[in-house]
Order: sequence, then structure tokens, then C-alpha cells
Amino acid sequence: MTNGPNYYYTWTPARPVRHRITTSPTELRDIGIAYVVLTVDLIIIFGGAGYLTGSPSNLFSLSVPLVLAAAAAAATGFVCHELAHKIVAQRHGYWAEFRMSVFGLVFSLFSAALGFLWAAPGATVVSGMSVVDRENWGKTSLAGPVSNILFGVIFYLAAIGTYLAHFAAYDWLLLLAWVNGWFGTFNLIPIGPLDGAKVLRWRPAVWGVAIVGIGAFTAVATFAFYVYHVPLFAL
Repeated sequence: MTNGPNYYYTWTPARPVRHRITTSPTELRDIGIAYVVLTVDLIIIFGGAGYLTGSPSNLFSLSVPLVLAAAAAAATGFVCHELAHKIVAQRHGYWAEFRMSVFGLVFSLFSAALGFLWAAPGATVVSGMSVVDRENWGKTSLAGPVSNILFGVIFYLAAIGTYLAHFAAYDWLLLLAWVNGWFGTFNLIPIGPLDGAKVLRWRPAVWGVAIVGIGAFTAVATFAFYVYHVPLFAL
């Protein structure tokens, strides 16, 4: 499962510099549509309704917790990831808004229907940032994976708390921790338009710490959810 590549473009001429967070009806529409589609993708994946890995009939037996988990995963793993890019760019004085990819959204539904998820729902578009400004590109790109690890840790700690309190919700919280860890780790791969390529060009040491830290967390979350079935370090 992936959040997909995050493409960034530089447009000229740039809009007037503003150091406050702004949005537009176009951005709200695009991110809303992308969020709904990605939530549907995750419902299919979490519910085992993919054609190659489960049965489409499983859609008729979906539970409320599963739907809520898919919605929360899309909100934290994708929406907050993109908003983190946007906020950092705008705080540095650049115009930045999310734009959906129709092809990417359609392909994500197709892949989810088969039983796996390859999602490129869109990108945070930044205007006015020079292509040679490695520092601002690096900081803007790093913000997305950092938001993922923060949410991942929060969900993991919540899983430990619910497990110790004997609440059954800990497995869903472990799933959310794993999803956020995976989204963050994938986007730090230093290839093509992914966040990791820009962070690596900015400061290799920062990229190294980030990929090792988020990767290690994702490994722990994966083992806890798929192998151990309870949050590690809970005892």
C-alpha cells in the first residue's frame, strides 16, 4: 500500500508572497475527492474485497470499525501528509495547494479492486520556489513523512494503552500506525519525484536519520500487527 509519488512543480510568475496559510475552493474540492476515493480504496483493501486477494462479496459484510479505520488512515496518512507539505511551503512564503490526479485516482480504484493499492491521488503544487533551492525543497518534502511518523507513534501509543486497558480497539490502532509508517517510509525512498530524493539532495544526513527512524518504526508496527498481533513493549 502506498500513498504514491508526490510531484512538485515550480510555476512562474509566482503569486505574491504570503506567510499565512491559505486555501481555495479548487484545493478543497480536489483534496476532498481524493480523500473519498482513497478511503474507498482502503475499505476494499482492509475488507479483503480485492479480486486477486479476497472476494468482492466481502464488501457486503463490512463493519463500522473497518470503515472508520479506512477513513482515519486516509485522513492521517494522505491528507495530513499533503497538508504538511503545503503548510511548510506557505510558511516560507510560497504559494502551495493540493491538486488531484484524475488518472491516479482511477488507477488506484482499479488496483484496489484487484487486491493491492498503488495510489497517486495527486500532489502538492508549489509556486515560486527555485529549482536550485535545495533547503526549502528539502524541508517542504520532509514535512510529509514527519507527519506520518508523528501520527504513527500516536496510534501506536494509543494501541498500547487500549491493550493494557483490555479494549479490543488496539488492533485497529496498530493498523493505523502501520499505514502511517508505511506511507512515510515509502515517500522517503530517494528516487524520482518522491520526497526522499529532495531530502537527500538537501542534506544526506537528515535523510539517513529520517529513513532509518521511520523505517525502524514501520518494521516494529508491521511485526506487532501481522506477527505478534499485539503492540510490542506493552508489558
